[in-house]
Amino acid sequence: MKQPAEVILRGGIDASSVVWLPDMPPGSFRADPFALWRGGHLHVFAEAFDYRDRVGHIDLLIFDRDLNLLECRTVLKTPWHLSYPFVFEADGEIWMLPEAFQSGALTLYRARRFPFEWEPVCEVPLDGPAIDATPFFYGEKWWLFYAPSHSKLAKKSHLHVAWSDSLTGPWKLHPLNPVRIDLSSTRPGGTPFARNGVINLPVQDCRATYGAAICILEIDCLDETQFSATVGEMLVAPPWMAPFTEGLHTLATAGSVTLIDVKRMDVSLHGKLGRVDGIIRQRLKRANVFRR
Repeated sequence: MKQPAEVILRGGIDASSVVWLPDMPPGSFRADPFALWRGGHLHVFAEAFDYRDRVGHIDLLIFDRDLNLLECRTVLKTPWHLSYPFVFEADGEIWMLPEAFQSGALTLYRARRFPFEWEPVCEVPLDGPAIDATPFFYGEKWWLFYAPSHSKLAKKSHLHVAWSDSLTGPWKLHPLNPVRIDLSSTRPGGTPFARNGVINLPVQDCRATYGAAICILEIDCLDETQFSATVGEMLVAPPWMAPFTEGLHTLATAGSVTLIDVKRMDVSLHGKLGRVDGIIRQRLKRANVFRR
C-alpha cells in the first residue's frame, strides 16, 4: 500500500492506495511480506506455500518506484518449511531472520549478494525453536520478540523476549518469559517501530482464527528485568477487500509503503482435495525419510 503504517492505523486502509501482488496458482498462496528499498527498487520477500508439498520457501518480488512488478523468483529454499522472512539492515549488512522452527533452530542469514544470494551466519539459541522472531534495535540493545513453539496454544498466545548487545549474540532470555499471555495480542506480526518513546509491536489477534487481525502492542517498559505493555490500535481487512476478509496478519513497513497480507479460505471441493493431497504427500515423505 502506498501509505505509511501510522496513516493506516489512524484512518484505515485506503482502497486507492492498494497494489495487489500477482495471483498464485490454485492450491498455493503467499504470506508474511517484508520489504526493503534498495537502488530505487522495492524488494519484497514473502513466504510462498503450495498445499501439494506443504513446505514453504521464500520468494522475492522486485518493484519499481511506481510499484510495477519487474521480477519474481525464489531466493531461499530448504528441506524444511520457511516463512516470516524478516529482512532488515544493520551493521552495514542486510540480514534475514526467517521462521524455520521445523528445522529445530532459528538461523540468521546475511545477504552474500543482495537480493538473490543468502548465507547462514549463525543460529540463535533460545528456549526452543522460535515462531515469527522479530528483532528490533532499541536502547543500545537488540531485542527479539517471538512466540514459543512448545505447544499449539503457546504459538498463538505467548510472547517471549530475548536481548543481546550484538545481533549475532550471545542472546539472553528475559526472566519474565512468557512476558505476556493473551490470544488476542502476543504472536508477532510485522515490523516494530518507536512512537513517542514507546515500542510499537504489530501482533496478531488469534481469537477468532489464526491471524484474524493485527493490533499494536505498545510496550512502555522494557529492560533486562521488566516488561509492560498495553494494546493500541487494531487493523482488520475492510469489507471492500472481500473475499479476502477472513484474516489480516502482517503489518510490515518500508518507508512510505506498508505491506499487509489478507486471506480467504477455499472451501470448494478442489481446495479441500488439494489440502488432503498435500497432507498425504508430506506424510509419505516423512515415512521415506524415517525408513532411510
